[in-house]
Amino acid sequence: MQNPAEPAFKKSLNLFDSTALVVGSMIGSGIFIVSADMSRTLGSPGWLLIAWIITGLLTVFAALSYGELASMMPKAGGQYVYLREAYNPLVGFLYGWTLFAVIQTGTIAAVGMAFAKFAGVLFPFFSEKNIWLDLGFCKV
Repeated sequence: MQNPAEPAFKKSLNLFDSTALVVGSMIGSGIFIVSADMSRTLGSPGWLLIAWIITGLLTVFAALSYGELASMMPKAGGQYVYLREAYNPLVGFLYGWTLFAVIQTGTIAAVGMAFAKFAGVLFPFFSEKNIWLDLGFCKV
């Protein structure tokens, strides 16, 4: 039972909260890493901007789709719940373990690599040229 003196948890996001979540998901460390490779591949700043605009629109459509799903199934669990309800509990279970073992760990590794790369620019002691430990596995 909830204490009347404590405020109740409000299950809602306003427009600013939702927009901040989408923008925070889009503009992560990946924008600093991916842009250089995209620039080399596309060959011009104009094409790079067009590619970012297209991916931004796709992200907004995906956010609207997830918003619709969340309004139809207001349960905790997000994508796990959507997959469980749309297909079956096994698909949701497999997604949950894949998220835990592959998807989220890959995201964390990418953010860690981006942090290390840019920390090496700010603090040369942490640069890629300063090898702290060589176990001899990679001979280039």
